[in-house]
Amino acid sequence: MAASSARALASGAAPLLSIGQVLARLTPDFPDLTPSKLRFLEEQGLVSPARTESGYRKFCTGDLERLRLILSMQRDHYLPLKVIRSYLDDLDAGLSPTVPGGATPGLTMLSAARRLSREELIRDAGASAALMHDAVSASIILPADYYGDNVLQVLRALVELQRSGIEPRHLRGFRGAAERELGLIESALVPQSRRKDASSRAKASEMAVEIAGQLEVVRSSLIRSALGRLTK
Repeated sequence: MAASSARALASGAAPLLSIGQVLARLTPDFPDLTPSKLRFLEEQGLVSPARTESGYRKFCTGDLERLRLILSMQRDHYLPLKVIRSYLDDLDAGLSPTVPGGATPGLTMLSAARRLSREELIRDAGASAALMHDAVSASIILPADYYGDNVLQVLRALVELQRSGIEPRHLRGFRGAAERELGLIESALVPQSRRKDASSRAKASEMAVEIAGQLEVVRSSLIRSALGRLTK
């Protein structure tokens, strides 16, 4: 990836992007992205932008899509960076690795995150406008101008649950449970968040994703155990 950025910089064949331009393109889908997090991802070896003679970072199109993939895997599947790095290493080696964390098969570095309007979201999920309204009313889906693939997955799940007689109003407690988990994560991050430097803030962001992933493992295990009791 660094080589492709360097070639583009040397040849001038394709416009390269500054950190500010990268943020402008990615923050609509990833509002928590900051310059410090971009630098942190570079420090971790996940993306390697080219450098000008003055030392400024320059990102090519491949870097942009790589960042979009990394951020999507963090946001949608709570994958830690070490897992994402292993997946990217396999891609860079020309392999076709299975996407970790149960992500959508066929996801590649070139798969850009979609931005769906409310009407597009309802159509792609096979949902009704009434179900979408109920999901927003129950705070399962938060209202927005555009929605990503993660919300699409949620609405599709709600469609299937509705067929089993489970309505969004039955899931109101899920929002409260999510807020309690957020409280646990915030408490765990207190020592890191007290440091005000950019590197510490980026590290806190990564820790939050990893803790969320571990909480998901515990929650899934508890549900599987309960299901086992139901079938006895």
